[in-house]
Amino acid sequence: MPKLQFMGHASFVISDGDNRIAIDPFLTGNPQATITADELDVNAIVLTHGHSDHVGDAISIAKRCNATIVAVFELATYCGQNGAKAHPLHIGGARQFDFGWIKMTPAWHGSCIGDDNHYLGVAAGVLVTVGGKTIYHAGDTGLFGDMKLIGDRHPLDLAIVPIGDNFTMGIDDAAEATRMLHPKKVVPCHYNTFDLIAQNPEEFRTAVGFAAECIIMKSGDEIEV
Repeated sequence: MPKLQFMGHASFVISDGDNRIAIDPFLTGNPQATITADELDVNAIVLTHGHSDHVGDAISIAKRCNATIVAVFELATYCGQNGAKAHPLHIGGARQFDFGWIKMTPAWHGSCIGDDNHYLGVAAGVLVTVGGKTIYHAGDTGLFGDMKLIGDRHPLDLAIVPIGDNFTMGIDDAAEATRMLHPKKVVPCHYNTFDLIAQNPEEFRTAVGFAAECIIMKSGDEIEV
């Protein structure tokens, strides 16, 4: 049974016993993180977009662990130029890797890094299938109608959605996204890391209602998918 571990903000690790896949491993500078980048051991990393609170420590972790970074073409190229092993995908593209099946989906957000706002392609969500279970990480995004298409085309065991508002969906939109995605379980993320995205996740649980089992995770928590 695959497991999902929360590392704070929008950072997660999916493990099926043989493989460990990190999504958006922002640890250094993350006030919610309970481990350091040097302590994280993975063999694959998936990035939703190029903002520093999502790329995080991906490049240094990938080089240390010899892990493959999977991201949209421009972001994967950037990671490769900085010494990491990277595989490019793009929106709608999927690939079966040794560590699992990955597909990139749309997300409404930006993607750049550095003081010069170096452009890193479009933002994405990601579908990950391991151990017979499918997890959807929405990335940083606003609400959009094709979330229903994602859920209809790919029955979801678990969805991860941002609820912090300001930069992403807030609670009401995230609850509507959950209804469109119709996953078995939903986990909120991207809230309470900083004052600007302060939210009460219990309000999200109430808004979701019976649409999905809402699981509120603290950094370091691990659940079965």
